[in-house]
Amino acid sequence: MSADPSSSPASSDGVQPTLSPVTGAVILERPLAGASTLDATLDRAERGRRAWRETPLDRRLELISAMVDDFASRKDSIAAGLVQQIGRPTKWAGGEVNGFVDRARTMIRLAPGALAPINPGEKAGFVRSIKREPLGTVLVLAPWNYPYLTAVNAVVPALAAGNAVVLKHSDQSPLCAEEMVASARAAGIPEEVFQFIHMTHERTAAAVGDPRVHHVCFTGSVEGGHAVLAAARRRFIDVGLELGGKDPAYVRPDADLAFAAENIVEGVLFNSGQSCCAVERIYVHEAVYDDFLERAIAECERWVVGDPADPATWMGPMARARGAETVRRQVDAAMAAGAWGLVDPSVFGDLGANFVAPQLLAEVSHEMELMREETFGPVAGLMRVRDDAEAVRLMNDSRYGLTASVWSRDLAAAEALGDQLETGTVFLNRCDYLDPELAWTGVKDSGRGATLSVLGFHHLTRAKSFHLRRP
Repeated sequence: MSADPSSSPASSDGVQPTLSPVTGAVILERPLAGASTLDATLDRAERGRRAWRETPLDRRLELISAMVDDFASRKDSIAAGLVQQIGRPTKWAGGEVNGFVDRARTMIRLAPGALAPINPGEKAGFVRSIKREPLGTVLVLAPWNYPYLTAVNAVVPALAAGNAVVLKHSDQSPLCAEEMVASARAAGIPEEVFQFIHMTHERTAAAVGDPRVHHVCFTGSVEGGHAVLAAARRRFIDVGLELGGKDPAYVRPDADLAFAAENIVEGVLFNSGQSCCAVERIYVHEAVYDDFLERAIAECERWVVGDPADPATWMGPMARARGAETVRRQVDAAMAAGAWGLVDPSVFGDLGANFVAPQLLAEVSHEMELMREETFGPVAGLMRVRDDAEAVRLMNDSRYGLTASVWSRDLAAAEALGDQLETGTVFLNRCDYLDPELAWTGVKDSGRGATLSVLGFHHLTRAKSFHLRRP
């Protein structure tokens, strides 16, 4: 890995600590880039992007493939870094590396078709086409909760399209940016083409507003999305926003209840609920409500909560103390307003400060913050519904619209319901998953733009039309 340019004290905005989710102790520190470091980073990207766009697509994809191969070869050490930084249990940490590799290779495979010129058809006396050109330098602002799976959505297609990339990760997961760039160096991708940088929010806003940045891909909270838009407000650049969710699940009366309970609970609890597409609201048809509740409670109680370094652990701590505090506050407020918890927290034993026990709440309503605002923790509220129409109305009653899942044996009915749902992705009999061949997008406060699939390349390129009259 190349030296971190922000390591020079003269170019630093101070030191960024990363705290252990388990103990709260400082586990690593990184210098924060000052103005001169940011300036040098963007200057390098400006030089690098010009040569990279002239590199043939086949060669770019060859180098990116080598980067992915190097990343895959270091799976165990990279997974161990996830356990350390964000508290992802050892049992699951390697899955993020596998997911990174799968998404990257899918986007590499899709690139030639997605980036090929569009031929609108013959017109006598003319040659016409629409070509896709790189935007320039893409600033990728990645979160800590899925630090590799979110970053790869933008980094690989941006590089494939001929852009330079500057990657900033959360202060909770700085090693993730460094690991990705290390693989790029090992593969021979030029230093100027793919760089990482650690910055404060204020320095990040300066980067967004800098004319040497031509596109921003941000994944994070709605508030963070507004901050990025504010920083870009004087510029005519596109900003891709992958924001929060309050994702609903609907269990129809014809659902396989055992399968639905197991998978919906996993959608609530996986990664300690710290997923933008985690299931946070569950609507169950009244005909199967009691049966589903009994099964869901049993599924919750099966989860093993504890030290993420223990291979037997299924769910570790939340990554940050303030996140755990938000979840507890929402749960306490809901219970004070009449909701009641279905899962006994004592089942999971004594937990540390950042641990939140799995919980399902009944007797909730949409007046409660728990059912309106993103919880981002291992908790969901359940409501009984009379029919499909009531389920759709409640599922759409949210300022978010990232994913929604329907649990049913009736494919046609599920697709018909999906047409009525205000969401970016409709699932049937699955949840909390990204298929890299499908567009990942949201509506309402869940963001704008799209990543993954062939559409993901369109947001990282600009169209140029060629209208050539034959001599």
